[in-house]
Amino acid sequence: MTEIIPAIDIIDGKCVRLTRGDYAMSRVYASDPLDMAKLFCDNGARRLHLVDLDGAKSKHVVNWKVIERIASATPLVIDFGGGIKTCEDLHIAFDSGASMVTAGSVAVDNATEVESWILAYGADKIILGADARDGRIAVSGWQRESAYEIVPFISGWMAKGIHQVISTDISVDGTLEGPSVDLYRKILAEIPDVHLIASGGVGCIEDIESLDEAGVPAAIVGKALYEGKIPLKYLGERRGNAC
Repeated sequence: MTEIIPAIDIIDGKCVRLTRGDYAMSRVYASDPLDMAKLFCDNGARRLHLVDLDGAKSKHVVNWKVIERIASATPLVIDFGGGIKTCEDLHIAFDSGASMVTAGSVAVDNATEVESWILAYGADKIILGADARDGRIAVSGWQRESAYEIVPFISGWMAKGIHQVISTDISVDGTLEGPSVDLYRKILAEIPDVHLIASGGVGCIEDIESLDEAGVPAAIVGKALYEGKIPLKYLGERRGNAC
């Protein structure tokens, strides 16, 4: 069963969602992310995907206090991304309460650094961020397209020990138009051992069922939860362990 992982994206300390990764198309859904995290937890969520969008643009962790507040007030397992470029950023995230961190842009721009994190912390603590536009990995808060194609990029990091991969098709992110099921089928067909976490485009529970049929283990959902397209009760029905 595809697990639903609720998402909180942070700009200026507020809970927002972008459309297709465009910072100019952001909408604030809550002034206090902790309130939203508690709501997710109260409805049965076990895990939270927390992204520092300010950090992604600034290239260093900015909203670490949000991690700290959520980690201290809820039992949610937090996977955190956005602005993690150095060992110092990594330490800030873990010291603030993140259980896992997502290596996105840095996995493209400084692979040696990420390899050192895997050795120091273990591959279970590092998630690969494989966000793509037109099949190519995008970095720097999705503002820059790299030369890497998504499947070889994931395969290369799997060979280095990475197991969990979050993959967002930027073209559908925040649109509620449906996830890129064909892309995820392709990834799973070529890399069957990956623990793939789909992200972007989910607009209804039928979309989750489509991902389930494709064999996707988990999906990150944001706007569909905020706007009631997917009732919060499904967080408890589609989860791993109790919150």
